[in-house]
Amino acid sequence: MPFYKYTAKNEHAETVKGKVEAQNKSQAVQVLKSRDLFVVNLLLEGEGSFTVLSSLVSGVKYDDIVNFTRQLSTMITAGLPLTEALSILEQQGKPAVVKVISELLKEIEGGSTFAKALEKFPKHFTKVYTQLVRAGETAGVLDEVLQRLAENMEKDKEFKAKTKGALIYPAIVMLAMMIVGTIMMVVVVPKLTDMYKDFGAELPGPTQFLIDLSGFVKKTWYLQIVFGVAGFFGMKQWTKTRQGAIQVSTLKFKIPIYGKLTKKVILTEMTRTMSLLLSAGISLLQVLEIVTEASSSALYQEELKLAAKKVEKGVSFAQTLTNQELFPIILSQMASVGEETGKLDEVLLKISSYFQSESEHEIKNLTTALEPFIMIILAIGVGFMTIAIIMPIYSLTSQF
Repeated sequence: MPFYKYTAKNEHAETVKGKVEAQNKSQAVQVLKSRDLFVVNLLLEGEGSFTVLSSLVSGVKYDDIVNFTRQLSTMITAGLPLTEALSILEQQGKPAVVKVISELLKEIEGGSTFAKALEKFPKHFTKVYTQLVRAGETAGVLDEVLQRLAENMEKDKEFKAKTKGALIYPAIVMLAMMIVGTIMMVVVVPKLTDMYKDFGAELPGPTQFLIDLSGFVKKTWYLQIVFGVAGFFGMKQWTKTRQGAIQVSTLKFKIPIYGKLTKKVILTEMTRTMSLLLSAGISLLQVLEIVTEASSSALYQEELKLAAKKVEKGVSFAQTLTNQELFPIILSQMASVGEETGKLDEVLLKISSYFQSESEHEIKNLTTALEPFIMIILAIGVGFMTIAIIMPIYSLTSQF
């Protein structure tokens, strides 16, 4: 079994370091807990040098924030003061994360609240994160809020990993097809062209088309790169405008299977975040404003803004969702039940689990649909190349 290097606190709040043998990290944590040790950091033996190297070239990632939140939550729950917990975290981790923690610690020691300190790092801590921390500090339940936040972020991380993982295979195959096609156009086809010219053979239509295409690629490759880069950055700037963002969102939702998956992913994140914010005691109107800002879809942002205006006028949240194409009927029905029972946060958490399950089902549908589509594209590409290359050879052999 592998060994894990750990840094922990004993019952006297003293720092303890050592190694523990376990099958995985979860088992290692359980072993240390049985020894009345509070785990601060746990690292598989042998990962150290790689971790240090990667930390020097990378910034603060989402995984780092998840780990920071989980570790801080555990320490606060164990009774450590916030400043002491941050001081412990400051002594470990990669430089980029340590720098952020150091700044947070300075702000707090200077009299700032934890939430205000987090607001100075909007790239790393979202508005949802800071608002939850502020609510936790105000109510005196920062430990509970951090624990919920850590659990929510871990679920979100796992869910995003599943969603991205479904698209890796087709992306790799399409990239490989583009690379192979480029090599054929630039290297293989020109050599065949020279050979056919030497024989003076009359070339079939598919072969001539392939040769012309190869010549075009060779002559204009630099222009293609320039236009490609310009188009990419131009599109990126356009999507930052309100109209561009709305049109891109509309187009995404119209793509078969992928459009449904995108909607379900957005609804999963939205309902989960709303549940978390409401459970922390934040008002529904403020929750809608925060979720609107956090949404990745311009269309959903517009609908949530309208919902917030209606709620401000006294309309129930469930009614604002009624007859809205972007929000399924089940969401408005469940929201109505939640508002009537006073348990809207719990209902939204359940509906987020439902949307997550639906998303995973859509992911399976997407991968199932993409496989035959990719095979057809491959077959057409390979078949055309084969015909275009072999047909002149048969013509040449028939002349002898």
